[in-house]
Amino acid sequence: MSGGDREALAGVEAVLDHSFSNRALLRQALTHASALSPGDLQTESYQRLEFLGDRVLGLCVASLLFRAYPDADEGELAQRYNQLVRGKTCAEVAADWRLDRAMVMGAGESQSGGRKRTAILADICEAVLGALYIDGGFAAAERTIERYWGPKMRMAARPVRDAKTTLQEWVQGRGAPTPSYREVERSGPDHAPSFTVEVSVAGLAAGIGAGRSKREAEQEAATAVLVREGVWNDERNGD
Repeated sequence: MSGGDREALAGVEAVLDHSFSNRALLRQALTHASALSPGDLQTESYQRLEFLGDRVLGLCVASLLFRAYPDADEGELAQRYNQLVRGKTCAEVAADWRLDRAMVMGAGESQSGGRKRTAILADICEAVLGALYIDGGFAAAERTIERYWGPKMRMAARPVRDAKTTLQEWVQGRGAPTPSYREVERSGPDHAPSFTVEVSVAGLAAGIGAGRSKREAEQEAATAVLVREGVWNDERNGD
């Protein structure tokens, strides 16, 4: 391991406030498949750890919301949950952790903007959580998730509105037809695909959204239109 690698790993450990007993786990969590040689196993990339970290994040966020909002019904909890575990939120946390600098990536992928790509940052973030869970146990992962996702949860003091529903109501209020959604791209492995969706609204420029499910991508596309048209003044709720 080079000095640069050790420095990058140490930086991530400092942010997480956790010293890995097995640093190889953390390095794997930061390794994109593009950095592997032809003879390397694909399991040496972050993908398996991302699969695990996604589940750890989901359980911790669900528990966090359940305790924070004792009077919320299932629908409100689900909306808040979806906002917190979506790819864009995970990518924001990855940026806070400066994982774009720490990840190990092939030159071609890096030069094409891979270090800033939302889907990759989100996956790397979850992979790091998976590595943290294996190395430090559930308590270590839960502490980190509460520290970084807790403030985002509290920022949405009111129930989070559904972007697709809001867009549909706004469009129909203007006498226009219901928005239509179209998948324009799908990429990534089968277990962790990435979708790009376009929403068409009569009389307006289309909105584009990306996500790790069609539903998430549709919500992001609707949000893009709502923010652009001034219906929402941020990407969390409609003020």
